[in-house]
Amino acid sequence: MKKKLLGYYDYTVILTYCGMLFAFYGVLLVLGESYWEAVFCLMLAGICDMFDGSVATTKTRNERERRFGIQIDSLSDMISFGVFPGIFVYIISGKDALTGLIASIYVLCALIRLAYFNVQEEERQRGSTEKRKSYLGIPVTFIAVVFPAVYLLYDCRVCKSVICFPILLSFMGAGFLAPVEIKKLGVLGKAGVIILGFLEALGMVFIMGWDVL
Repeated sequence: MKKKLLGYYDYTVILTYCGMLFAFYGVLLVLGESYWEAVFCLMLAGICDMFDGSVATTKTRNERERRFGIQIDSLSDMISFGVFPGIFVYIISGKDALTGLIASIYVLCALIRLAYFNVQEEERQRGSTEKRKSYLGIPVTFIAVVFPAVYLLYDCRVCKSVICFPILLSFMGAGFLAPVEIKKLGVLGKAGVIILGFLEALGMVFIMGWDVL
């Protein structure tokens, strides 16, 4: 039997892999204090995550491929929307100990949220072939929309202190674990998020200049 590389590499997981790579590069940019470029990487990771599920549904997958898709998506999200924002806030806040604690708790909340989602999603797929219509708790990917907006406000001096970032993580972490039903975005919802992201990108351009993109 011919041995192959572990994992699955068909087109259904390409966006998931790309999103994780954007996020990891964003972490490297944060460590170099290139914050605007890092924010842009977070937005790109969010775009990849928004459409990877839709791409996956275009291919008939066996049970193992579906389960792999669930796991790899959440693992990617953990890096992109858990670890990445946590490191970003810790670095931009001057590596403050209290902020580090808040960032750590935020990452833990994201971890719990994603693990819980995996359990629910595997159970749901065993009992139904219908598409998911709602989530419990705020999806971790929501940080990819909110964080750039907060950074814009901070850079424009509307939010005059870096304290806005740990406050954001505190609310988002609580939202991840809140037992509130959130409807899954439809076509109009995704279009609205894309428009908001486009406006945020324009804000980046006007503030930093065209070379930021």
